Amino acid sequence: MTDTTASSSLSVIVLAAGQGTRMKSATPKVLHRIGGRSLLGHVLQTAAGLRPRSTAVVVRHERDLVASEATAVSPEAVIVDQDEVAGTGRAVELGLAALGDDDDDILVLSGDVPLLEAEMLTALLDTHRARRAAATLLTAVLDDASGYGRVIRSEGDTVARIVEQKDAAPDELAVTEINAGVYVFQAASLRRELARVGTANAQGEKYLTDVIGLLRDAGLPVAAVTAPDAAAALGVNDRIQLSEAARTLNARTVRHWQREGVTVMDPATTWIDVTATLAPDVTLLPGTHVLRATVIAEGAVVGPDTTLVDCEVGERATVTRTDATLAVIGADATVGPFAYLRPNARLGAGGKIGTFVEVKNSDIGARSKVPHLSYIGDTTIGTGVNLGAGAITANYDDLAKHRTEIGDEVHSGSHNVFVAPVRIGDGAKTGAGAVIRKDVPAGALALSVAPQRNIEGWVEKNRPGTAAAEVAARARTSQKADDGAQNEDG
Repeated sequence: MTDTTASSSLSVIVLAAGQGTRMKSATPKVLHRIGGRSLLGHVLQTAAGLRPRSTAVVVRHERDLVASEATAVSPEAVIVDQDEVAGTGRAVELGLAALGDDDDDILVLSGDVPLLEAEMLTALLDTHRARRAAATLLTAVLDDASGYGRVIRSEGDTVARIVEQKDAAPDELAVTEINAGVYVFQAASLRRELARVGTANAQGEKYLTDVIGLLRDAGLPVAAVTAPDAAAALGVNDRIQLSEAARTLNARTVRHWQREGVTVMDPATTWIDVTATLAPDVTLLPGTHVLRATVIAEGAVVGPDTTLVDCEVGERATVTRTDATLAVIGADATVGPFAYLRPNARLGAGGKIGTFVEVKNSDIGARSKVPHLSYIGDTTIGTGVNLGAGAITANYDDLAKHRTEIGDEVHSGSHNVFVAPVRIGDGAKTGAGAVIRKDVPAGALALSVAPQRNIEGWVEKNRPGTAAAEVAARARTSQKADDGAQNEDG
């Protein structure tokens, strides 16, 4: 986010009261997420970059959910409840009353326009102040303007009024310049004209757009700035536009990190949230998703086909075909392929979590290895440990979780089960197939070996007529013949 200082005389009103019926969702439209933040969160973050004197967020539909999100992103924001009078004009009127300063410039933003950047809004403010306008609006030119309010200009190319789609005449519908729903007003003029706006229109709402025509009728100057990137100025009204906005934002985010020294092998399949942090010389391979507050240190290689959510990846680590959430991967460590790191999985420097390994709520020390086919849950593993294939820490007794502790330089055989709570001392060894139910002293060899018992003829007796019984019978007959021949030779 660019930290741009506009003026202490700026206040912001964010409109976030609408239901967003075209989303067809139980989630309020402004709370749908792209790039690691809600739509509303993106708008509030951009507004904060302008350092306004105050910010009001107007809410109504799912009021508590939207208000909670607004205060989480912008704790200083004033929450304003819209009453039964519908329309953007009424929402701004109530927001203006809550801010209460007629000397401010009032920047009006929509909570569903997530792609606007502070630089664009600064240009809008600069134009507004340079022209001493009563109002300045952001416009965009579209090939297909269906669904948007049209900007109607008069002689001299000045803005005359804005007409909504449902109220537009045929010649007005042919106009391709649309109102982006972003405005700067002089507060006193805005307050005065809002009081004159009625609801005599197709939707029975108090339109904010009517203020533009009233200001022009009063002989006051109205300016407009056309967005150089029309996509950045558009709101999100349905799931199609949500995905389009997500792609646009992601492409912008990927380009940012490429300029910062990150190698992104395939931007089309790489997703990076705006909340993530990457160091120079990180390499992201195709199909990689770097989400939420993930931090990746210098020289790390992540991917392909990897998802990291709120993870920390150390310098020069390698993470391949892995799904990880709230995990910490140390410097020079390797993870994957096909590893699953659940919350509070922590791998030390130079350690290894290998193929088809699941780790949860466990600390794996420096240079320790869990190479393959294992489940490690609620476990503390020391340094220099090597667990054989198929290691399982049995942490759950059907009532509670218990911890396993494995000391330094422990080497376990294949297919071990450690039944928690249990502790394996430093330097201990375990044999293949061991089920460890008791603590193992330091330096001890732990075995759980039962004598092998072979029941001759069991298959032929208990599975008669099967292919196994037939081949077993032939093998037994052949073996008897070989034994007989050996006896004759002897």
